[in-house]
Amino acid sequence: MAPVRKPLQGLRNVVRFNWHFYLLALGLGLGLLATFALFPASRPFAALALALLLAPLLTSLAVTAYAYDFSGLYQLAWLPAPAPPNPALLTLSAGFDEISATLQHKYAPRHFLALDFYDPARHTEVSIRRARQAYPPYPGTQAVSTGAALPLPNDSMDLTVAFLAAHEIRDADERAAFFREIRRVTRPGGLVVVTEHLRDPANFLAYTIGFFHFHSRQTWLRTFRDAGLRVSQEIKITPFITTFLLSKNGSAA
Repeated sequence: MAPVRKPLQGLRNVVRFNWHFYLLALGLGLGLLATFALFPASRPFAALALALLLAPLLTSLAVTAYAYDFSGLYQLAWLPAPAPPNPALLTLSAGFDEISATLQHKYAPRHFLALDFYDPARHTEVSIRRARQAYPPYPGTQAVSTGAALPLPNDSMDLTVAFLAAHEIRDADERAAFFREIRRVTRPGGLVVVTEHLRDPANFLAYTIGFFHFHSRQTWLRTFRDAGLRVSQEIKITPFITTFLLSKNGSAA
């Protein structure tokens, strides 16, 4: 049976894992409302400040609900049919794996491996720690390091999926080295799927300064090029989420 997501699961997870941010916003909002009520002379300032606080907050929540709960992102209809059917399938996560169960059901792989490259010394965001506490790893998931070889032989995987995870590798050299490993274990003709938010105007309008946590399209293209991977297709699942379909391209640097 295909995994069933709960109503507004994506939005609820974002709020749950980042509750400190929303608690701070609530405190600021209540403070501005109190200022508005108690100090009539400050009402124009308080009203403007409250609008500047609420507008980006509500926008980010609306975009999050659209992207994660109403866009079909987790139904994976945007993913191509595998070649061959029942592929050898690899998933890569960074402490929070929402995709392995769905991929298992969609592709019925002949061989499946889930790897988690979360490293608490490098990936220090509190939201990841909370996600790991809330959701156990997918059964059989193996921990790996972005600085070590993946536990797979050369040319062994037909399909590799890194879903909203690889942006956690902040260092460019470390990221390129990790993708070289992904290239190594991908067979000729195999497919690598990387799904991410981008540091672009749409995500700035949605998340304001939060978009700095994402990498730009040019950064991703540089990473793929340095790893010896070629972009065969870009899919805009929403204006806020992009998928890169990658294949091997010559020899890695």
